[in-house]
Amino acid sequence: MKIVVQVKLLPDAPTETALRETLRACNHAANHASRRAFDTGITGKTPLQRLVYGELKEMGLSAQPAIHAARKTAGAYATLKANLKAGNHGREGSKRRTTVEAKPIRFRKDAAQPFDDRCLSWQLDARTVSIWTVRGRSGRIPFVCSPQQLKTLTEHRQGESDLVYRGGQWYLYATCDIPEPEPIEPDAFLGVDLGIANIATTNDGTVHAGKHLNQVRHRNRRLRSRLQAKGTKSAKRLLRKLSGREARFAADTNHRISKQIVTEAQRTCRGIALEDLGGIRERVRLRKPQRVTLHSWSFRQLGAYIAYKATRAGLPVVHVDPRYTSQGCSACGHIDKKNRPDQATFSCTSCGFAEHADVNAARNIAARGVASWAVSHAADDAA
Repeated sequence: MKIVVQVKLLPDAPTETALRETLRACNHAANHASRRAFDTGITGKTPLQRLVYGELKEMGLSAQPAIHAARKTAGAYATLKANLKAGNHGREGSKRRTTVEAKPIRFRKDAAQPFDDRCLSWQLDARTVSIWTVRGRSGRIPFVCSPQQLKTLTEHRQGESDLVYRGGQWYLYATCDIPEPEPIEPDAFLGVDLGIANIATTNDGTVHAGKHLNQVRHRNRRLRSRLQAKGTKSAKRLLRKLSGREARFAADTNHRISKQIVTEAQRTCRGIALEDLGGIRERVRLRKPQRVTLHSWSFRQLGAYIAYKATRAGLPVVHVDPRYTSQGCSACGHIDKKNRPDQATFSCTSCGFAEHADVNAARNIAARGVASWAVSHAADDAA
């Protein structure tokens, strides 16, 4: 499996200037490639590279950076095509979609740029790295990382590394290919219910997130509404800054929650059962305040973090049908809307079983995980 290891660079002033000029040159070239792709309709990786390679070389890039600028542009158009197909930019003919389709993709002047081993070399023992720049090859730039990150880089680094400028600091995101361990045979499954009032709840009764996270999300939403109403340049600049802050907050929170869940499952030799949340935004029926909350949190990201951390730990992950997990009784199986007298309470109208609603749902998910695992193994044995 592929993971990304982030290291922080510590360049001196001349090297930092060279790195900044390099990012600007590479993204200027990528914008040129984007305009050519938009005008000609050529967006495939190889055809676009053939079209613009000579032009990018004339703009001052060496061979490999020119190739990577063209490939980055082709990848951006492939992502745009997938988002349009999925309806992420609105329905066909909508104003938002028309605006996106009417202009070429633009890259920020300091957007990340990939480098391969031909234009970037690591000296891991010395904790330094040398990078191609528009001013020539840089000297050895020191970097810092944790001992575990250094061990991962030494043993598994493979492929490209992205040069990133963020928050006034320089980083390298290195791709590492880690072999997946053989999944264990689980004794049981840890069910995880993802929700709005509580981000994640397990069948053990552990509740993650809740009040504090929702307060932060609501405060950011109110601030975003005020800035959008102003519409000034400074307001738009603050909106972009707020967007990045929210994304980092969500990713950090999801990382911490997923790590705790996987650690608990590993400690108890259990697999992890998750809800299959495909199409959740279109499927659920919620009041307007809850719809805003649902759309403002990265549930898919949290599920992905849990899945990849579990894979690294050798834990099996199953995705189960989420229908009626919140209305069904985990004790007797009775399903009824009246089993949920309020958001936080579950009280079975058939057997009288009572529990926190999210814990009850997580127990149902855990039970379905066991059943799904048994069915899949029975099919494998039959084959």
